[in-house]
Amino acid sequence: MFIEYLQHLIYGYYPYLAGTVFLVGSLMRYDQGQFTWKTGSSQMLSSKNMRLASNLFHIGIIVIFFGHLVGMLTPHWVYAPFLHAGTKQLIAIVVGGIAGAMCVVGGAMLLYRRVANPRVKASSSMMDTLILGLIVLQACLGMVTIIFSLGHMDGEMMLTLSSWAQSIVFFSGGAADYMQEVSWIYKLHIFIGLTIILLFPFSRLVHVWSVPFGYVTRRYQLVRRRV
Repeated sequence: MFIEYLQHLIYGYYPYLAGTVFLVGSLMRYDQGQFTWKTGSSQMLSSKNMRLASNLFHIGIIVIFFGHLVGMLTPHWVYAPFLHAGTKQLIAIVVGGIAGAMCVVGGAMLLYRRVANPRVKASSSMMDTLILGLIVLQACLGMVTIIFSLGHMDGEMMLTLSSWAQSIVFFSGGAADYMQEVSWIYKLHIFIGLTIILLFPFSRLVHVWSVPFGYVTRRYQLVRRRV
């Protein structure tokens, strides 16, 4: 009874708590604390391997994010006529595996730099280290789920997890019921992911909202030499 209650609490209600804090918290921080709305770059303090680590981490996490967004929230009937669930799972394993490896390596380099470099450590907050550590842990768990997924390439587990995600996002109800037969590694992966979403407004991750799309459409700036 307790396990069933806990499952409904984590996979039925916790997503909405995390989502509410994510949206309301981001809005309140933007309204009340715009001076903290930044990435807090520490590159000036130490630039050693910074470009490599940052590029690996950011490219990996962007691919993972959009891969999960499209893969989990696209209904099965949309791609079923031309793409088998098992084939989709194989694509997710290959692409996700490469992106996950990039995220783990880059994130581990950034995390090591943040805790081992005295200058960077002194300028870092506890939340900076915590959120980066959680993201690296989440990426590692994602890599472990690949091993589990290789044991059932029929795509059924992927469809189950997609059904859970769609049930949450589209308010279908009964989302927690999809998680009854799901392996513990997927449950832990989802729980950590929801926790990152919950902590999002209180961390430097808020800079994600400020993606400079305007640079794509702005007019060219002419720079002339002074005569």
